[in-house]
Amino acid sequence: MGDPSASRRLARFALGLRLADVPPPVVARAGLLVLDILGCALAAAPTDFGRSVIETARGLGGATESTMIGGGAKVGAPSAVLANAALAHGLDFDDTREDAIVHTGCAAVPTALAVAEAMGACGAAALEATIAAVEVMCRVGLAVPGRFHARHFHPTSLTSSFAAAVAAGRLYGLAEPQLVHALGICGSQAAGIIEYLSEGAWTKRMHPGWGAHGGVISVLLARNGFTGPTRVLEGEHGLYAAFAGGHDPARLDALLATLGKEWELERLTFKPYPCGSIAHPYMDCALRLRTEHRIAPEDIVEVRCRTAAGPLPRLWEPLDAKHRPPNGYAAKFSLPYLLAVMFVRGWAGLADFTDEAVRDETVLRVAGTVGYDVDETIDYPRQFVGHVAVRLRDGRRLEAHQDHPRGGADFPLTPAELAAKFRSNATLALTPAVADAIIAEVGRLAAARTLDVLMRSLQGEHRA
Repeated sequence: MGDPSASRRLARFALGLRLADVPPPVVARAGLLVLDILGCALAAAPTDFGRSVIETARGLGGATESTMIGGGAKVGAPSAVLANAALAHGLDFDDTREDAIVHTGCAAVPTALAVAEAMGACGAAALEATIAAVEVMCRVGLAVPGRFHARHFHPTSLTSSFAAAVAAGRLYGLAEPQLVHALGICGSQAAGIIEYLSEGAWTKRMHPGWGAHGGVISVLLARNGFTGPTRVLEGEHGLYAAFAGGHDPARLDALLATLGKEWELERLTFKPYPCGSIAHPYMDCALRLRTEHRIAPEDIVEVRCRTAAGPLPRLWEPLDAKHRPPNGYAAKFSLPYLLAVMFVRGWAGLADFTDEAVRDETVLRVAGTVGYDVDETIDYPRQFVGHVAVRLRDGRRLEAHQDHPRGGADFPLTPAELAAKFRSNATLALTPAVADAIIAEVGRLAAARTLDVLMRSLQGEHRA
């Protein structure tokens, strides 16, 4: 039969993974990922889009087997995954794997928890499924860095079904040939365009929800004998040909060769700000300039940034629209607005992305001074760098540069900072006592016999 297909190699790795074989720092980071994603989902549950996806999932129903986070009810596992993954990504506060530009936890964690709960599985099984899903999703995206976006597709949307399939496939007990077929089915469910950028529409928020839901459905189909193409990624009509215009076989092979040897989980970036991660180094530069030089908003005459060409359609253009984003969600993808918020308010939190907040004329005046210059030496997407130069009324020109976003391997957020982020997010839906109890439950997840206590705490019936 020749060399095994990429999906067979991914399936074999995913089904063979055991927590005992994973380095302890990677297991610990998986626990932090679970906590971070749960906080993001809880913060999203009371929002308008959160209520929409929860009510939709409630209407789809199914067996009362899996908790909707913040939804106060159980539904079928595929329905719970649809809601929970959308909630986890909906505030753009979740992790990123930079080179691939994929958000992994929003697909991996909700799927692993929902299916583990449905199957009565232990915490270690949920962690194993989460780790397998992250490693697979990263590699599917890393094979074609930047190419999905270049063709107007959202990488997280295209890759999330593969992550969900390996998580669900493990927990539902699929055999290797069945999981290969499930991954093949995922390829025909891949979708997700980035037209949301033009007006701040909500569709990006549901991309990992729909993708992860599709991954679970693919597993259920394969478990019942349905087949999919075995060369779904690299085939002549496969995912990479259709959505990326092709791929480098040697690069894909090298990525697959590192399965179980190198851990992409260690390379994830956790977000300090609830917006596009490409913008974060720029925002840190603005904050540093503001703090070190005591810059007042009224002193700013012009802001110029160096940027790679790749982010232009998402963060910079059309520049007039980015200077005055039409709503709070669109503002998350406007570097002029994001920089202005840092200069004016000294931080960017969830409250800075409401429709009311983005009409602040002080912020919009500074945003209107922001422009960019394309720097072809920036190796995007391998590099997420930041550069900000500001010209002041007194004639001074101040400049800052940052090589990496905070929250990644080169500039990590500490476990204490991530716990504080979780508390801040979770207490939008729960009392502080319940939030602290969830932190404790996630901390002992590897030893938990069931997920019952954790999932009950996440139902959102303990709101302050």
